[in-house]
Amino acid sequence: MNTNLTRKEQSHERIVEVAARAIRRAGYRGVGVADIMKEAGLTHGGFYAHFASRDALLVEAMQRASRDNQAALSQTIARRMAKGHSRFSALVGAYLHDMHLERVENGCVVAALASEMTRQGDAVQQEARRRVMHLLDFVRSALPEGVEREQAEVITATMVGALQLARALGGTTGRALLAQTRDALIQKHSPVPVS
Repeated sequence: MNTNLTRKEQSHERIVEVAARAIRRAGYRGVGVADIMKEAGLTHGGFYAHFASRDALLVEAMQRASRDNQAALSQTIARRMAKGHSRFSALVGAYLHDMHLERVENGCVVAALASEMTRQGDAVQQEARRRVMHLLDFVRSALPEGVEREQAEVITATMVGALQLARALGGTTGRALLAQTRDALIQKHSPVPVS
């Protein structure tokens, strides 16, 4: 945590950090104000000194979760590219990695919350749409040359859906689903060598 922040700013960051993990681990309903404040080491009564509403916390938690996940993905992509992978195969491999089955609280906020997004209040729904668009742009930026930009939507939907289904299946079956999806996406969207 940045030590140049005021005490109130540090508390705010701690609350958002806890909520960003909780929202991915347990969904929107898993972000109870009392539990989040307790886990952050703060009193329940101090919540409204930081947020106008629970929805305001949910919006910031989604933003934080998205930033954290993109930073982790970017680091993994860079490591994979240094080993010779294309940016696209590195992204697919990182996003559909087996660790995302067990470590839901550190994974993609869109995959964690997609089925719940439309049942939220307006502010949360708007932020959810921004998170989806952000993920689409991230995938679009990794597309191999020659792959139509519109394919980003299909690829993103495939990755998010595969991750959700793999989590539902769990274990060996879930890991196999991730591996099959990784292989299929990389094979389909890899540049064909010119002979």
